[in-house]
Amino acid sequence: MIYRLWAPFYDYLFNSGPFIMARKKIFENLDIKPRSNILFVGVGTGADLQFIMDKDISVDAIDLSPEMLDKARNNYDATNFTFTEMDAQVLAFSRESFDMVIANLILSVVPDPIQCFQEMIRVTGSGGCIVIFDKFAPPSRELPVIKKILRPVVAIMGTDIGRHFEQIVKPYENHIRVEEDEPALFNGMYRKIILRKIQA
Repeated sequence: MIYRLWAPFYDYLFNSGPFIMARKKIFENLDIKPRSNILFVGVGTGADLQFIMDKDISVDAIDLSPEMLDKARNNYDATNFTFTEMDAQVLAFSRESFDMVIANLILSVVPDPIQCFQEMIRVTGSGGCIVIFDKFAPPSRELPVIKKILRPVVAIMGTDIGRHFEQIVKPYENHIRVEEDEPALFNGMYRKIILRKIQA
């Protein structure tokens, strides 16, 4: 319901200005090999798809909101793209189906980020890559008082400003390796994180 309301003007807020520049940087140095199978978890209106349009790859893009998904499909329809309405916490894909999983602005949105992250790891192939662009609370620090006050208010808008990535990843430390973790936007409030699934 929340993202049905967001859909008409989501792009004006999160797919323009500093956000689109940050998204562009996320993809600049990604090693996307030809004929890769890539999953976009929570593709939203599809803003990230413009950065891979010219690549020889197969893309599955999923989102829980049909309104957001329709905008993505209309804006970035291509023969190698498949758009599916799906819950990011219960991915309907087989184990190790993808070479790369891209999860931008989704772990701060889903009700259960740990379950969502577990599913992302499950569908990533051995040695595959997980790319995350999202907002997280600073590592090993409590939220400032103002953020504690604002957190339940912001949650009504469909996102969480108080989640720690370190808590999300902790149960799966033996399954992934952090290759990159750096500030991406707003003095590190948003981070670019690249993970590698450890080969069995």
